[in-house]
This record gives sequence, structure tokens and C-alpha cells, in this order.
Amino acid sequence: MAITASPVSVASVTLEVADPEAAQRFHTAFAVDTRIRLRQSEASSTGFRGFTLALTVSQPAAVDRFLASAVDAGATVIKPAAKSLWGYGGVVQAPDGTLWKVATSAKKDTGPATREIDEMVLLLGVEDVKASREFYVSRGLTVARSFGGKYAEFASEKSSPVKLALYKRRGLAKDLGVSADGTGSHRIVLGCTAGPFTDPDGYGWEAAAALSHAPSTAPAHS
Repeated sequence: MAITASPVSVASVTLEVADPEAAQRFHTAFAVDTRIRLRQSEASSTGFRGFTLALTVSQPAAVDRFLASAVDAGATVIKPAAKSLWGYGGVVQAPDGTLWKVATSAKKDTGPATREIDEMVLLLGVEDVKASREFYVSRGLTVARSFGGKYAEFASEKSSPVKLALYKRRGLAKDLGVSADGTGSHRIVLGCTAGPFTDPDGYGWEAAAALSHAPSTAPAHS
């Protein structure tokens, strides 16, 4: 009987933070603690780290609830929630420096606000979307959607904590409401069965199994 290899997708997302315990408290309050791993690191990082984690929720009231819980847990509002052509959303920066976007395509509320996350997307800002897309395809990832040199999205397993997508770095920064300038570490490490490797924009990947329901913390690599 032929054995079919499992599709390659993101198995884990590890944020490198100065204070894992404080970061864990924030992620628990923000209801994303089962999707994110934490690792202590003092790596230098200034300005835009090049990525954002985006939560897709059901309606505007849910967006407001998530953003309020983030602010109550110490986050800073970068882009207040507002209506747009595509829906409703806003951006906050966690105490550890990670940018989070919360959005919905719904224009109106249809019920009570919940703490349910429909989807979590990791958007990597890259210089050349086409080149990065082909790099990831060569590592075994499968393109789910692609819009020329502007955006690419990869297929993911149900067990994957996030969906991976690529966006032009400057376009992503503009969407988030921050400057595209930044230096040093991205402060994020991704895991998949095809790791370890480093992509053309310096995002590091490591060999990893599927993320369990309990988040983990570990010391940074030396």
C-alpha cells in the first residue's frame, strides 16, 4: 500500500520574549495561549519586526471584546477599531512587542460577542512575495491562494495553530499603521516537519511536531 506524506504546514509558532511568564499572562487573557509557544530571548530588535498575527472573528462586537481584553492585559492600541470597505478591525501591540490584528468581514453584529476565534493567520512581511512563495513551495508547502506579487496564502492542516500568508513588507506595515523600518531579530520562530531552515527574509524555521493544547516555554537557542 502506498504511503502518502502529510502536507507541510505550520506546526508551531514560537515568540521570543524577554519575560515568558508575563507574556504567558497576556496570551491567556487574550485567549491565544493554546496557539502560541514562548521562548526567552534577549535578541536585539527595533521597530517593525516584519510580521503580524491576525485573528479573524465573527462580528464587530467580538473584535471590540478581543481588543478590550488585550488593552486590559497591557497592550497598546496602534490602530483603533474602525469600519472599512472589507469589514471592521483594529491593531494592538502586546507588551512583548508583537503586533496583533483583530478583524471581521461582517459589517453588523448578529448576536452576543464571543471569545471564539474563527481563524488565526500569521502574515509575514517579505520583500519579494513571488520569490518567497516559490521558496516555500520548494520546502513542501502548498499554495492555497495567490495574488501575483502582492499576497500568497498556504494550505494548512486542521492541527496547525495558524494559517501562513505572505504580504509585501511595506504594504503590511502600512495596513498595521506602523513604519516599515526595523532592525535585528524578527523575534519569531516557526516549526514544521520540513525544518530547520531560514527563508529569504530571515524568518527562522525549526523541526517541530504538531502544537499540543498546552503551550510550552523553552530557553532560546544559543
